[in-house]
Amino acid sequence: MGHKVVVFDISVIRALWETRVKKHKAWQKKETERLEKSALEKIKEEWNFVAECRRKGIPQAVYCKNGFIDTNVRLLDKIERNTLTRQSSLPKDRGKRSSAFVFELSGEHWTELPDSLKEQTHLREWHISNTLIQIIPTYIELFQAMRILDLPRNQISHLPAEIGCLRNLKELNVSFNHLKSIPPELGDCENLDRLDCSGNLELMELPFELSNLKQVTFVDISANKFSSVPICVLRMSNLQWLDISNNSLTDLPQDIDRLEELQSFLLYKNKLTYLPYSMLNLKKLTLLVVSGDHLVELPTALCDSSTPLKFISLMDNPIDNAQCQDGDEIMESERDRQHFDKEFMKAYIEDLKERESVPSYTTKVSFSLQL
Repeated sequence: MGHKVVVFDISVIRALWETRVKKHKAWQKKETERLEKSALEKIKEEWNFVAECRRKGIPQAVYCKNGFIDTNVRLLDKIERNTLTRQSSLPKDRGKRSSAFVFELSGEHWTELPDSLKEQTHLREWHISNTLIQIIPTYIELFQAMRILDLPRNQISHLPAEIGCLRNLKELNVSFNHLKSIPPELGDCENLDRLDCSGNLELMELPFELSNLKQVTFVDISANKFSSVPICVLRMSNLQWLDISNNSLTDLPQDIDRLEELQSFLLYKNKLTYLPYSMLNLKKLTLLVVSGDHLVELPTALCDSSTPLKFISLMDNPIDNAQCQDGDEIMESERDRQHFDKEFMKAYIEDLKERESVPSYTTKVSFSLQL
């Protein structure tokens, strides 16, 4: 009995593989388009940009405006050309008028502010980040023209009462420091528009005197130890953005609807079991982000697709970080994790704002982050 030889039509095999190749290319194109629109790609781009800026010693305040990072490559080139390295005193050569009113300081070799700063009372902005500075001196009261105090990611443990003398102050950013309290005198800064105290981890309350801040539109007190929404925040009648995520909230006050101008409300990573029906009275609310693991009751109208509200329920799956670490190391790693958490959510929310409606798959998101 001879060998059996099977003869194939080569054209059939060729057509089969051409069809598979065509489908694979179509899938690759679709996947590329999906990744371009994905928030994860934006996060990757932002973190690569931040890493490059840090490598070149560029202060965070230069490329991070209003909490968002500008990843424009041309901006990086411009920053690299224009950024001045601060030594023990302010630069003598001020080529541009704008830089004459701005003080910038960055780097862990700084443990205190330079002595010469006390003489520069004409300054309108301080941008100090990523230093080991622990104290803001009382002579800050001399800076009556101050508009912006941008002091993120330092070692600041105390703000002086004299900060209340800065009546023209518009923005205060003391995020990711070591603050355990905020001076009540800050309530005298009646022109304040933005307040960021996020990531201090140990902050538990805000003084009632901050109720005087009627011009505030932005408050971020996330990643702290608040057990309730501060009373002073409920009295900020012009508030549009409130981030109180990653705290210890178990409920919201029934009079939350006092915040009539509120547009964005971030509550994720708390232990809320219900949302009060008074939330429905927040007519200008367009973005609400909560953690859905503990929620058992919420007004159904919040999920109604006919409303302009984008209701995001994140399914929170915390990672067990129980390891044998020194207490200070755990605290620092927690700050880094919280910082990454915020950057992730900023990119995620920015991506949502660009969409006309919330896709169905965003209503349940596995949200776990670990550095």
